[in-house]
Amino acid sequence: MRTAWNRVDGSLCCVALAAFVLLAAPARGQFPGGGGPQEAPGEGGKKADLPKLPEPEGAKRLTKTDEVWIDVKKHEVMVDGYIALREGYLEMLSCLTGTKEHEAIIGAQTKAQTVHAALLAVGAKSGHPVKFRPKFEPPTGTEIEIEVRWLDDKGKWQTAKAQDWIRDSKTKKTMTQPWVFAGSGFWKDDKGKDFYMAESGDFICVSNFTTAMLDIPIESSQSNEGLLFEANTVKIPPLATPVRMVLRPKLEKKP
Repeated sequence: MRTAWNRVDGSLCCVALAAFVLLAAPARGQFPGGGGPQEAPGEGGKKADLPKLPEPEGAKRLTKTDEVWIDVKKHEVMVDGYIALREGYLEMLSCLTGTKEHEAIIGAQTKAQTVHAALLAVGAKSGHPVKFRPKFEPPTGTEIEIEVRWLDDKGKWQTAKAQDWIRDSKTKKTMTQPWVFAGSGFWKDDKGKDFYMAESGDFICVSNFTTAMLDIPIESSQSNEGLLFEANTVKIPPLATPVRMVLRPKLEKKP
């Protein structure tokens, strides 16, 4: 099984290496290049026509088409999206735009593989997604801290831990579990072409998926009757608010 996950990083490592090459470019240069009543526009394969946040200072955009930046010095990956859902049960903190906005708070305007490559570029290491057979094994990988940032109605930046937007559906207590860089995987079509499985929308999960890029390292059901988490509505900005996720790998300190 380890070989399969090595293939994921092996294939995406080339993209990460390209990111480092791009970071050497002048600062002003351009880089080449996811239902319910509380759901924002954008599901069904079309990106919502929403305002954008100012580009992050000191960071470099990874591609022309994805709303993703990296700051190598701070070991940060920034991903922009919008508030897609404010109430109800959750399977994800964030899905990809046009995929599963009825199950996720944030619709991220990027491809999953771009963020995977960006995390590799800032030092994170992928582990493996959840395993259910022959027995349950939680997902593994570098722990990833996630901060959310947005502009309030007065144009002032607000910041919160991503966990603050999620609560236990039974106890109503704020989520405390971290995310880990599980890394998803590849599947091959009948023409032999590889596809990164997290592109189906399983981006930053709070229910365990074998296709998840980021997941939580506990047993968390994806069945409707067993969902552990729900949106912490009072903490979440209004629907369609542009939001920035800041992903920071918890790296081992060098001696």
